Amino acid sequence: MEPTQNPKVDKLLKKYAAGERNFREIDLSQSDLSGINLKGADLSYADLRETNLNNANLRGTDLSYASLSEADLTQADLRGSSLFGVDLRSTTLTDISLTEADYDKTTHFPAGFDPNAS
Repeated sequence: MEPTQNPKVDKLLKKYAAGERNFREIDLSQSDLSGINLKGADLSYADLRETNLNNANLRGTDLSYASLSEADLTQADLRGSSLFGVDLRSTTLTDISLTEADYDKTTHFPAGFDPNAS
């Protein structure tokens, strides 16, 4: 675990490494979380606007009702994650994996994006 020069991210990484998984309502907007491993974390209601989550391991993560406006989820692993109430219309979803992810009619994907093809 290397320091990121972002105190909020460094604190998150330390807590995650210590076994904590509840990060509900955390504000990580505009952070660089590329390549981060937050497998199984609770990020429900988190502010992740304009956050770089490129190549992040978010497998089994609860992202319900999180704000992901203009976030980059390129090559993110979202298998088994919860995406209830998430608006992903302005989010980059290139080469993501959504196998067994949970979402419903309150989840909004970009126009033309097929979550079943991921």
